Amino acid sequence: MEINGRTRTCGLIGHPVEHTLSPVIHNTLAGLLGHNMVYVPFPVEPGRVQDAVNGADALQLLGLNVTVPYKSEVIGFLQEIDRLAYNIGAVNTLVRTEGGYKGYNTDMEGLYRAMISEDIKIAGEQIILLGAGGAARAVAHLCALKGAEKVYMLNRTFDKAEQVAVEVNRASGKDVVYPMLLQEHDKIPAGKYLAIQGTSVGLSPYVEEAVISDRVFYEKVHTGFDLIYNPWETRFMRYVQECGGKAYNGLKMLLYQGIIAYELWNEVSVSEQNAHIVYERLRAHFVQ
Repeated sequence: MEINGRTRTCGLIGHPVEHTLSPVIHNTLAGLLGHNMVYVPFPVEPGRVQDAVNGADALQLLGLNVTVPYKSEVIGFLQEIDRLAYNIGAVNTLVRTEGGYKGYNTDMEGLYRAMISEDIKIAGEQIILLGAGGAARAVAHLCALKGAEKVYMLNRTFDKAEQVAVEVNRASGKDVVYPMLLQEHDKIPAGKYLAIQGTSVGLSPYVEEAVISDRVFYEKVHTGFDLIYNPWETRFMRYVQECGGKAYNGLKMLLYQGIIAYELWNEVSVSEQNAHIVYERLRAHFVQ
């Protein structure tokens, strides 16, 4: 692609950002769709988020992604925020408007599209959600929004899980999320569940770790979805598979959250054919 005076710029702000695969997603899509756009990572030091947003606006950047640790902090510097992002309390995508940037959260819709692509349903499901941090909190909102029957939220500390449960149940208008301690997993009723791993446990380089190692727990899981994508196969996924369940990593969530951001910036719809091409390029970074 030729970069010229009409090239639009998008990028990623966070700390750190050197490891990001987002440029693979957006620059591949720009090439496939013939858009004169480039995507680059922008490392932002702590305390400089407002400067970054104001600078992006001054430079007329088309849009930004936001990654850790700034997904909540950035909200205070936006012109407007989408309702879903407001409820979740986290923004990962900024779209340029006339008066500044509007914030969205494409992570959760990205997770939902990833699940749909694997024929995993949320509506009517009984779900076990591991963790109560930022990612798990957003997943809990998604599960309630998409019609989960019940979500058992397991966390190291009960207070954090209870806080999220109260928040999500209030927002959804019904009791969907039930907080529990991790060590109480044996109290979950017998049955088969969709389990979503929403903690950082098992993330590279700590690839042999899992939040729960008890085989009895995994015998209740018909499908496991780990939000982690590095390593390609987490210990959580292996436990699920060893007990006869299906297991998926978070790479398609990364793919689709990026695609949704790209669609917002460029006001287009990305086909599943192009999504597959991008996915294979991402996948090549892990599986040879």
